Amino acid sequence: MDIVVPSPGESITEVTLGQWHKQDGEWVEADEILVDIESDKATLEVRAPAAGVLHVKVRSGEQKVGAAIAAIDTAAARPAGSAAAPAAATAAMPAAATTKPAASAGAPADATSGRKASSLARKVAADKGVDLASVSGSGTAGRIVVADVERAAGGVAAIANPVKPVAAASAPAPLAVAGSRGVRRERMPKIRQRIAERLVEAQHTAAMLTTFNECDMTEVMRLRSEHKESFEKHHGVGLGFMSFFVKAACSALKRFPKVNAYFAGDEVEYHDFADVSIAVGTDRGLVVPVLRNAELMSFADVELAIRGFASRARDGKLTVDEMTGGTFTITNGGIYGSLMSTPILNAPQSAILGMHAIKKRPVEDPRNPGQVALRPMMYLALSYDHRIIDGAEAVSFLVHIKDCIEKPERLLLD
Repeated sequence: MDIVVPSPGESITEVTLGQWHKQDGEWVEADEILVDIESDKATLEVRAPAAGVLHVKVRSGEQKVGAAIAAIDTAAARPAGSAAAPAAATAAMPAAATTKPAASAGAPADATSGRKASSLARKVAADKGVDLASVSGSGTAGRIVVADVERAAGGVAAIANPVKPVAAASAPAPLAVAGSRGVRRERMPKIRQRIAERLVEAQHTAAMLTTFNECDMTEVMRLRSEHKESFEKHHGVGLGFMSFFVKAACSALKRFPKVNAYFAGDEVEYHDFADVSIAVGTDRGLVVPVLRNAELMSFADVELAIRGFASRARDGKLTVDEMTGGTFTITNGGIYGSLMSTPILNAPQSAILGMHAIKKRPVEDPRNPGQVALRPMMYLALSYDHRIIDGAEAVSFLVHIKDCIEKPERLLLD
């Protein structure tokens, strides 16, 4: 029974083989995870359609959708004492196991299979000859990400290729600076290629402009502080700032429908719903899963959905459907410390809202006009397509967001 590359989604014709979870010649059970495949939109798991002996045909590299990468001999006899094992417990097989000698120091040892590492990190480690057992993970719960492997690979390169001092000539010559001068090239993952294409496409096809404002976070912070414990106890999820901005954006999109529209050929397509894309950063790149009909969601619904997106994004489990079809995007650079930025449109959408870090700044005290007070302030940025949205409409949209955040009771009163 052949194992072929499945289609991760419409218009995707090529994928990259990632980590193999089962070895060539090994007995596999039906529905066990065999290999990870990575496309420009999502990472998927290929599972065994039936029990039998696995014969791997292709170890790694780019493959066309529908290409045969392995086969299962369903007529083979089941090994004595074998039983179905949970897919999560299968050991990871080094991607280069059959192309390097068993004693090669470049291949990650079997002892690393239990280490927490992303599939892409394992693949990069195998390509660069980095032993994962010697790598410290900087991701969540000590998870090893690509950046950790690259740092380890840089250290290996520095040891293997030390800079030699320049030989003394007749005249005194300065010695070369000690340290690594290694150069490396690596193939860009498909998701990064797709991100690059979409960002360049947005800048080339839209008349993009950004308008800025700032909002006082005092009232939102007060509400969050007063109710976060009871909110979490009742709903099972923490109350964050993002839910306030999602609800404020939905209110503003209802008031200014052009911001929720985009070009469809030579027509403008309007939407009577708000499918809000939330930018989530991962070690593989930025992904934007979508909150469908966010205008109908409660604060708890938004927080639960975002927590689920973040968890699945880190594990590469988001589906293509979850990341397509948004009508408006929110991105929060503030979690990385960004004070101000000009976010790029998420094509074909016409606008994107950028949140930033909260900083105390001296501003006029709204309760005491003429007096200056330190208030927790956040800069807001709205990038928009000027072909559809006029400047006055963009500014008014952002002011509406500001008003909803500074007076959050407006969200309750619609």
